[in-house]
Amino acid sequence: MTRGIWKGPFVHPSLLKKVDKLKDKGKSQPIKTWSRNSTIIPEFVGHSFLIHNGRSFIPITISEEMVGHKLGEFSPTRKFSGHTPADKKAAAEGGAPSAATKSAPSSKSSASSKAPATTPTPASKGKDDAKK
Repeated sequence: MTRGIWKGPFVHPSLLKKVDKLKDKGKSQPIKTWSRNSTIIPEFVGHSFLIHNGRSFIPITISEEMVGHKLGEFSPTRKFSGHTPADKKAAAEGGAPSAATKSAPSSKSSASSKAPATTPTPASKGKDDAKK
């Protein structure tokens, strides 16, 4: 459920004070905040924020397109380090077709060159049997 319109957007009161102080000074130094649930309002445009992601502070400069979103949307809390090696190996063996094979026109010469790459070699079968 969304927030009631009559309440207006939520912005942490200390964050509003900090932005007002920066407007009076005229200097643009980043505002450090832990308030990820504060909504970005038009007064924030052009200001720099350091938004906490649970571990470190992520520097963000607010633009017009960000108005209405939450501060936390722009500082990800999780680091994506890629898929596991087993998933990469399955994709390489032909478990998931790549975009290049889908878009390439099929011809006899390209099909014959791709066939040995997808079929397992006898040496690899022996290694798999030895592991069992």
